Formats: sequence, C-alpha cells, structure tokens
Amino acid sequence: MDNSKQENALPEDHELELKLPHLLFTKTVRELYGKIVNEWDSLKKSACQTAAGRALWKHVIHDPLADVLAGETYLRNLHEKITKDRHNNARETSGVILAVRTLWFDSKIEAALDSFGGAAQVVLLGAGMDARAYRLSCLKESDVFEVDFPEVLQVKAALLQAALESTEHLRMMAKSLTSVAADIRENDWLEKLQISGFVPEKNTVWVLEGIIYYLSHSQAMQVLKIVADKCTLTHTVLLADFMNKASTTLSSSIFRFYSDWPDHLLPSLGFSHVKLSQIGDPDAHFGLMHDPLNLFNKLRNLPRSAETNPDDGTPCCRLYLVQASGSPNQTISLSTIPM
Repeated sequence: MDNSKQENALPEDHELELKLPHLLFTKTVRELYGKIVNEWDSLKKSACQTAAGRALWKHVIHDPLADVLAGETYLRNLHEKITKDRHNNARETSGVILAVRTLWFDSKIEAALDSFGGAAQVVLLGAGMDARAYRLSCLKESDVFEVDFPEVLQVKAALLQAALESTEHLRMMAKSLTSVAADIRENDWLEKLQISGFVPEKNTVWVLEGIIYYLSHSQAMQVLKIVADKCTLTHTVLLADFMNKASTTLSSSIFRFYSDWPDHLLPSLGFSHVKLSQIGDPDAHFGLMHDPLNLFNKLRNLPRSAETNPDDGTPCCRLYLVQASGSPNQTISLSTIPM
C-alpha cells in the first residue's frame, strides 16, 4: 500500500459504494440475522459491528467473510457514518480504529508465531465474528480455539457454512479450528477449553481483542491471571487492547474494566516482558494516521498522566494495544519480535 497516497486514509470514491453480497438476502442468512437483531444483547451484537469495520475497510484488510459475518444492518450503519465523515472531511473516519486494531493484532499474532519457531496454539477469547482462521496464512501450523457464548458460535458456524457453500475459493487457513462454548466471565471456561483439546504445556498466543473492557474488574483480573499463570508452564504471549478510565465513560452501561497503566499491571501478574502501543505509534499506524491533528496522534504525544486535553479540556480517552510474554525460564522477549 502506498502510504503517500493515503491522505485521510480513506478508499477511493468508487470504493465507498456499498455493495452487499447476494448471500445476505438468502432466507437462511436473513433468519440467522433475525436472531441477532431480536435476541442478542449489545455485547454480542458488538461482534457484528467489528466485522462491519473489517468489511468496509477492505482496502487495507482482506477478510472475504466479513460481509456475511457483519450482516446488512451493521454494514449499512457503518457505511452511512463513513460516507458522512468523508463528505465532512473528518480527521477521524468511522471504523479507522477497528482497522488499525485488526492490523495490529494480525501483525503481532504472526510475529509471535514466528518467535516460537513452529507449531503453537492460538486462543481467541471472546472470538465473536473473528475470521482469522480463514484468512491468516501464518496459522497454517497452529491449532486455533475460539471461545465465546454458545449462541454466538452457533450463529457464526451457520453463517460460515452458508458462505463456504456459496464460494468455492474460501477455505480454512489454520491447521485446526475448535469452537469452545463458554463465558469467560464464569469460572469454568478454562476447563471447557482443555476438554476441547487445549494443551496447557504447548506454546500459546492468547488474544483478547475488543473484549476485556466489557468485563467487571474482578472478571477481567481473573482472566488475566489465568493467562499469566501459563507463563510458568510454557512460552506464552498475550495480545490485548485496554481502555483507560476516561474511555469507559464513552458508554456508561457497557464498558467497565479499565487500566491506565497496563504495562505495570501485567508484570505484577507474572508476565516478564510487556510492550504498550497507542493508535498512531509506529507499530500501530499502517499508513492510516497521517493527519497530525488526528485525535489519536494528539493523544499519543501527551504524557499518559495527562487526563484532559490541554487544547480543549476534553477527557483523554485512550486505547492501548498491549503485547506481553513470559515463559518458565523467562528467555522469550517481545523485544526480539519485529515491531
């Protein structure tokens, strides 16, 4: 991708047209999305919103399954916001944070697997409508586990089946894919994961993308401690995004857990190496953050101790992208992973 031509990091005008695949209008898919609209709560529906972000930023993210996993409603909603932003010459375009986050997780998963030098496990906690097992070639030697609510996994499986039956070239990239019906807010998800074939002693990349801030403090800490404990057994990498306290005010009814200093929190739990990035940093840029007055660029240049923006007095709402690692002999270091 030629970064010099990105400007506001938007696709060309003709790519802004919303082209919905025929599959979305089939009876099977319409019935499945009827369940989502009528039966799912806001946490579950956020999975479709994330898929819409990947679908409508297809000029930088290749995810051929994102359209069907997002559904018509969420595609139209985000497309309307992107179009409005484009016409208003907005500095921050709707969905750009999802695009950067997706690309960051993709790149760090690949780097972590490379650092292991071979087969590994990848566990997606709160997997939602993630389709990495079908689009990342770096997973070809990895066993992938998707942990989420049973109703989410059931609808997702049906949508994937419909997509795979209608498109010949779609195939799974991962060595294997196992769905684990479990709620990570409960105490039994690790047991269910192991019953499904997860091996605690095998090198593992744990992915918490767009999920941990929906948990209560005690629930989030429990999940982080369970993952951190695996550092005593094998090479372990955690990839996660954290909100700071101000960000939780963006939705008082949904976002709960926060950490202003996750790079201090994670070592206290047992990780030996932690690296924190903010949107717009060199490893969290991807040619999408050129405008120096972009909100994310302004925030990353402020000390993290600053709680309000000196320009306008607004709260500094930050999203941290964090990679942490550990192992029994503490020899693995994320500083050796290409950034």
